Amino acid sequence: MKIDPRCAHCLLSRVHYQALLLTDDTETVNAAVVAGLDALHRTYRLGEPSARISTAVHRSAYRAMGDRDPYLEKKVFSRELAVELMPLARSLVGDNISAEGFRRAVVAATIGNTLDFGVEGFDVNEQDFEAEFKRLFSQGLDVDDTDRLIPLLDDVVYITDNSGEVLLDTLVLEQVRGMGGRVTLVVRGAPILNDATLEDVEIHGIEAQVDRVLTTGSNAIGVCLDEAPAELVDAFERASLIISKGMANYETMSEYGYRPIAYLLRTKCQTVADDMGLKMDMLVAKLVE
Repeated sequence: MKIDPRCAHCLLSRVHYQALLLTDDTETVNAAVVAGLDALHRTYRLGEPSARISTAVHRSAYRAMGDRDPYLEKKVFSRELAVELMPLARSLVGDNISAEGFRRAVVAATIGNTLDFGVEGFDVNEQDFEAEFKRLFSQGLDVDDTDRLIPLLDDVVYITDNSGEVLLDTLVLEQVRGMGGRVTLVVRGAPILNDATLEDVEIHGIEAQVDRVLTTGSNAIGVCLDEAPAELVDAFERASLIISKGMANYETMSEYGYRPIAYLLRTKCQTVADDMGLKMDMLVAKLVE
């Protein structure tokens, strides 16, 4: 996805948001915002991939804040919320390995993309997320290509998005492996925003539920192929299906031309929704071949 003029305000808003998560020290918050502004000025060009610019902005802001992890408390909270939610999610999905089980698992995992923080104009219902989950599950997918995914599940590369959300992703992973498919799970190489890292995999014991775990090789927004390990690039090229979770991964993977690829996300941003030809606040499982 290419940068859009609407992205500039959103990026700076998120820089300010995450600085306040870390500290109430005015000088540090100001330094982060100034660093973000400087990076935006250096990199913003129409036609540039949006994630390349957002990576530069966030990395500059992080350096100004001492390269700390401002979303740490949010990540811990989202992990706890996901653990509490799993019994409900599992009861709704069921234990049967089947086309319907796969579809229901995809619905649950896509709702998990709601566990995001700092997206301008979008708020997580933290106080009663269980009720929100039930409502969305009953509503189902607005774009549902799950039937078309099932013949493609032989060798799946699954790119995760947010911490906490990754636990709900395991419902899909169980279905894929139950159908005889292999799964390569991909997480960020280092903390950025509230994205899942190897720490999430270790905390939840997810490595036992997949065939291998790889990282993106860096803290870039989404997946930056220039910084990715060779084995990840090889996995993309060999995959029978890439499943790309969340908006940041859509922003990057839509630039590379890998096919077939399935985008699982909730459209929480008008720019992403427009780029996908969809509306805001949709639950999406869209296959691109």
